[in-house]
Amino acid sequence: MSQALYRKWRPRLWDQVIGQEHVVKTLQNAIRGDRVGHAYLFSGPRGTGKTTTARLLAKAVNCLSEDPTRRPCDECDNCRAVNENRMLDLIEIDAASNTSVDDMRDLRDKINFAPSQGRFKIYIIDEVHMLSTAAFNALLKTLEEPPPHAIFILATTEIHKIPATVLSRCQRHEFRRIPVAEIAACLRQLSDNEKIDADDDALTLIARQSTGSMRDAISLLDQLASTGEPVTLALAQTVLGTAALQAVVDLVDTLIAEDPAAGLQVIHNALDSGSDARQLARQMVDYLRNLLQVRVGNKDAVEATIENRDIMVRQAEKFSTPRLVETIKLFNTAAGEARSTWNPGLHLELAVISAIEAAHPPVIEPAQAAPEVNLRDMKMPSFQAPSHPPSRHAESSQETPNAAEYSAAPVKEPVKQVLSEPAVQVARANSISPEAASQNPAAVPVSGTITMDELRKAWPQIRMTVKKAKAQTEALLNSVRNISIEGDRLILSFASDIVKQKMEMDDNMEMTRRAIYHVTKANLQIVCNVGSAKTSAPGNTEIPREGLVNTAINLGGQIKKQ
Repeated sequence: MSQALYRKWRPRLWDQVIGQEHVVKTLQNAIRGDRVGHAYLFSGPRGTGKTTTARLLAKAVNCLSEDPTRRPCDECDNCRAVNENRMLDLIEIDAASNTSVDDMRDLRDKINFAPSQGRFKIYIIDEVHMLSTAAFNALLKTLEEPPPHAIFILATTEIHKIPATVLSRCQRHEFRRIPVAEIAACLRQLSDNEKIDADDDALTLIARQSTGSMRDAISLLDQLASTGEPVTLALAQTVLGTAALQAVVDLVDTLIAEDPAAGLQVIHNALDSGSDARQLARQMVDYLRNLLQVRVGNKDAVEATIENRDIMVRQAEKFSTPRLVETIKLFNTAAGEARSTWNPGLHLELAVISAIEAAHPPVIEPAQAAPEVNLRDMKMPSFQAPSHPPSRHAESSQETPNAAEYSAAPVKEPVKQVLSEPAVQVARANSISPEAASQNPAAVPVSGTITMDELRKAWPQIRMTVKKAKAQTEALLNSVRNISIEGDRLILSFASDIVKQKMEMDDNMEMTRRAIYHVTKANLQIVCNVGSAKTSAPGNTEIPREGLVNTAINLGGQIKKQ
């Protein structure tokens, strides 16, 4: 039986490790200075060299070479024993299948035995995050103070699952994903040595599909080579289920042309030819990312042929940067959700439709749009509480008297007064002449009276008006937990005192008051308070403003909760 390529070509010397120079240099210096620690933790994505580096460290500390700079030499008996998996002092434990506390107790009992071949006993515990809590506790004391001849090397792909007590007792080394260029170069060298006929484009595609994992890349090459055919780009696309680059280019062109029917047809053709929906979504993300690089002026960072780069330049000019960013997000979401649906092409189709629809956001009608107004320079009457209560016959009425009833009410002693400009405006708005209003001020509705229904309907437009004048104030209004009206006072309730104090600073309240007046012509005094945690959202709670309640409020009464 032939040996898998990733095992056959596992690095045996430090300089054969790809893409982890920062880890290799640190370990080499520790060996040369005889400062090897008793516990190491290697973490990082799969296939990036964690176990391989652990075996190299085991070889190095037991190497028989007299020159520390040449360890491991890969020539002495101990090095050959590690290569041939017959080194008794190298114990590899799979934590995924040895998770119990009894397994760790057995390790703790045997660790005190002296090494049989080398200077050190090396314990490599792979996927250490799979250990149970009890197993970690059993290992903890031994990990902290192992015998002088023992070295622990823990490896994991999920470092966040490792207890802090274990992390603090180890030297941590983070393994990174290997760049595409380095993986492709390594695959080229491996192909030449193994006499595999492979195209550079195919090797680049394999490197991209491996997502930074050297082991995955070698395994993919081994899979393609086993077909007995030359490893071409077409063969790689067929076996790996990826779409041809032309399909990706065509799909992007349909987005530019805003032709959803053509876009869906490109997806169907690609899937019918054997492409995998998730892989196609990933290719779209990668290609659109390159377009974004070109769009922002980073064309040299794109890895593509001259012809493909020219196509990217042409397509990038057709996109705006915000639209390109939004399109990348849509296809990235499709790539993650494709595995969880019975129809693999569904999320791709939705991404195409959404990307085209996003190019044409809904237009706000002029009647709904916030009018352009300079709130800071807007002339506005100062707030004045009503000084003249309604006539007594209104007090006994169950309905709020309208302007006609006020005008018809007999007045025993007419008093002619000079009305303020806001009162004149309100009187005219209610079809009352200024002369009649001056003789009967009670006939003029209170300036600023507005119902909760009217305020709720106008609130979005009020916030839009405030936002155009001062975005910070609108952000504070977004934190309002509840809104209520008490007479001529608008009560804004906030969840915390900090937000309330911010609202009361600067000109936030005045800016809000001006916006309310501009939109509704209501001149309200704004009061801020801190509401309880159970306070409902703005506008959800409303106290009726009809009948006796409204009359009482107009007379200066207040509503109190029991």
